Amino acid sequence: MNSRERVLSAVAHKEPDKVPVDLGSTPSSGISAIAYSNLLKYLNMEHLPVQVYDVVQQLAQPHDEILELFGIDVLDVGRTFNVKPEHWHPTELSNGDKAFYPAWFNPVKNDNADWIASDKTGQPIAKMPAGATFFDQTIFPWANGYPENMNGLDDAMSKVIWSAFASSPWDHASKPDFWEQLRKKALKLKENSDKAMIIGVGCNLFEWGTFVRRMDNFLMDPYLDPANVEKLLDALMERHLSTLAKVCEAVGDIADFVKFGDDLGAMNGPFMDPETYRQFFKPRHKQLCDFAKQNSKMHTYLHSCGSIYKLIPDLIEAGFEVLNPVQTQCTDMEPEKLKNEFGSEVTFWGGGIETVGTLNRANPDKIRTEVLNRLEILSKGGGFVFNTVHNILPDVPPQNIVAMFNAVKEFNGEQPVKL
Repeated sequence: MNSRERVLSAVAHKEPDKVPVDLGSTPSSGISAIAYSNLLKYLNMEHLPVQVYDVVQQLAQPHDEILELFGIDVLDVGRTFNVKPEHWHPTELSNGDKAFYPAWFNPVKNDNADWIASDKTGQPIAKMPAGATFFDQTIFPWANGYPENMNGLDDAMSKVIWSAFASSPWDHASKPDFWEQLRKKALKLKENSDKAMIIGVGCNLFEWGTFVRRMDNFLMDPYLDPANVEKLLDALMERHLSTLAKVCEAVGDIADFVKFGDDLGAMNGPFMDPETYRQFFKPRHKQLCDFAKQNSKMHTYLHSCGSIYKLIPDLIEAGFEVLNPVQTQCTDMEPEKLKNEFGSEVTFWGGGIETVGTLNRANPDKIRTEVLNRLEILSKGGGFVFNTVHNILPDVPPQNIVAMFNAVKEFNGEQPVKL
């Protein structure tokens, strides 16, 4: 099998020739720029620049050489943008390493050595404190209450860091030829690669509520102000369906997966009871999934952090075929339990190793043991793509990253990476 066939076989719940592997195909299956910089040093590949394509989370875009070294089977369509040197400018990571930001991102360091990022109007909307490794949202446009109508939603959304500082390809979305370029670049990528392809569209619902209202407010809103929640979600759906329609037209016959996002879980359970999810979010998630399936050949993929076990039956019914990042340290999210109960109905994209606790702190032998154990549990019968539990964090030693991928290679019957 080639990489695309391997991934699609797994999603069809058929065991492929090897367990497919991801690194960097989404902003929730990637690698911190600091960890990536350390990895390049460890591999004696410092000639490769550290390009921070997701500036909010400070994630690096893995190079083709790294993807081939570790046997990665999936690509992000967005990597086809920002490919020229002039699309980047130099910066410095919080550990002092050199890196590059997209040309449009120009945060300013204040007197406290904090990095402040402003929107197009010059209003500060994000902060990375001195020594920190990602930007925090500092503006919550409707924190003090809903407006009389939703006419100002676009402006409110523009103040949110995930929109104002979107990663590629969406940092080019305002350009008049964006959709034409997206299709052209996606076609070229598919012609030149046998890897599976993903495009992220977001289309967040619950999360957009937390972005504009702030988490504490929006957790209460479904119970205290359901009418305004419905109005907000309807307004979001109008925008999401418009974007999704353009995505389906542009790359729906090219990309293999469309990635949605909505963090629905905390460490000990969902942010809401299943009844609340079914009332407000499930019908709209189903509408998004139905639209994608009716208007493209792309498989539906949901990124949702946390303990979402109680919601998984509803997520499957809504039409999601893939779940990521499979946060196995959370309540009810044990790999065996997930695989036994849902392994024939949904693909787990992640859960291959604990990013916090194992990958960043354990020795290579323990990493090998955990990876092999997870592969044994989750890969049976297909329905699994190997990835860490969310992004590889800044404090992960490079030798542990190599040990992780070598364990996957061992399970797949391949030769290890030799240094």
